[in-house]
Amino acid sequence: FLLSLKLENKTKGKLQKQICQVALDHFEKQYTTELGEAWASVRDVLTYPLCWQYAILLNKFSPSAELENTLRVKGYHPAFPGSLPYLPASFKCYIRRTPGRFPAQKHQAGKLKEYYLLNAASLLPVLALEVKDGEDVLDLCAAPGGKSVATLQCAYPGQFHCNEYDDLRSRWLKQTIESFIPDPLINLIMVSKLDGRQIGDLKPELYDKVLVDAPCSNDRSWLFSSDIQQATLRLIQRKKLPSLQFQLLRSAIKALRTGGSLVYSTCTLSKAENSDVINLILNSCSNVMPVDITEMAKGVSQEFTFLSGMQQHELLVLPEKGRAWGPMYVAKLKKM
Repeated sequence: FLLSLKLENKTKGKLQKQICQVALDHFEKQYTTELGEAWASVRDVLTYPLCWQYAILLNKFSPSAELENTLRVKGYHPAFPGSLPYLPASFKCYIRRTPGRFPAQKHQAGKLKEYYLLNAASLLPVLALEVKDGEDVLDLCAAPGGKSVATLQCAYPGQFHCNEYDDLRSRWLKQTIESFIPDPLINLIMVSKLDGRQIGDLKPELYDKVLVDAPCSNDRSWLFSSDIQQATLRLIQRKKLPSLQFQLLRSAIKALRTGGSLVYSTCTLSKAENSDVINLILNSCSNVMPVDITEMAKGVSQEFTFLSGMQQHELLVLPEKGRAWGPMYVAKLKKM
C-alpha cells in the first residue's frame, strides 16, 4: 500500500508539473465562452489525470472467460446497455466508476492481445456508424487503430479500408491491427497511406459506411505539452484545422455510395472543429442530410455526460468526475 502511495505521489508530481499554461490559458478563454458554466467541471477533470478512467474493450478474436471474471471481481461492468439501437453481441466493453488504468498488454509478434484500453467515449462513433456484415467500410483517418479494432468487434465488413496519411501513425496502425486481428481476417483489411482529402476522387462511391475520426486539437494531450514552443505552434496551427476537416469530410462524401452513412468525430470541445464544420458541410453539400442519433445518446446517458442544446444529429461528451470520458464529438450524416 505504501509503495503504491509513493508511486501515486510520484505520478501526481510528475503529471501536475506538466500542465501547459499556454494551452490552459487558451482553452480557458475559448471554452468559458463556448461551454459557459460546464467548462469549470470539465477543466477540473482534464487537468487532473489521477481522476481519468479507462475502458477495456475485449477482443473477440482472443476470448478469455477468465478475464471477464477478473473484471467483474474488480468492480467493472458493461459500458453499454443492450437497449441501444445498435449493439452487436460480440461487442464487449467494460468500465468502472473509479479512476485508474488496468495493466496494458505488450505487443507480441504472433500473439493476439485480449483487450484494448481506451477512452469509452471513443467507441460512440463506432456504435453510431452501425456497421453490418458484408458492408464496405472506410476508416479515413484510422491511426492509432482503436476504432478500426472496435469496428471489427461489431461486424465482418466486405472490404475494410483503413487509411492513415502520417508515416509514423501508419506504422502504429499496422501494429495495432496485427495485435488484435487474426491472420485470415488481416488479409481482408487494406491499409493505405493516402491523403484523405483525395480518397473521394480516387475511390468514388465505393463504400457503404465511412468513419472520419478527423485530426483535431486534442484537448487532453495538448494540456500536457511539455514543450512550450510546440504548444504555441499547435495553437497557431489550430486555426487551420477546420479547413482540413471540411476537406476530409467532402472527400468522404464522394467516397460514399448513395444511401451510405458517414460518422464524423473529434476529441476536442472546439465548436469551430465540431458543429461549425458539420454545418458548413450541410450548407454546401446538397446530397447529404443529418441523421438523428438522440436514441443512442439517450441509451448511454447513464455513463456519459453530454453538452445540452446540441442538434439531433450530433453530440458532445463532456468529461466529469466519475464519468471522465471524452471530450468526444460525434455527428452522423447520410448521402442521398
